[in-house]
Amino acid sequence: MRVRVRLIGTAAAVALIATPTLALAQGSAPKKPLGKLTCEEFLAYDDTFKPKVVYWAAAYGKGGKPEAAMLDVEGTEKVIPVIIEKCKATPKAPFLKTLKTESSKK
Repeated sequence: MRVRVRLIGTAAAVALIATPTLALAQGSAPKKPLGKLTCEEFLAYDDTFKPKVVYWAAAYGKGGKPEAAMLDVEGTEKVIPVIIEKCKATPKAPFLKTLKTESSKK
């Protein structure tokens, strides 16, 4: 059974994007646009925050606007450990490219 979350309206999209932005402002992790984030910088985030970054990035489109109206939560949950391992193996790789590559394999 696949679990899907439908992002309804602008409020949901803003909440999805604003949450990681606020956390970035409060933490000691790098403050950089998602499109420029490296795997090494992703790995520097607290383990409890990494899934939120992955969810945010999974919905990320060009210009920082949500790309998809639906997010496959179950599929995203499964790919998080894979992304962490890939990032450990190639810390200088672009995080977003790593995520998109691994997500397309599922």
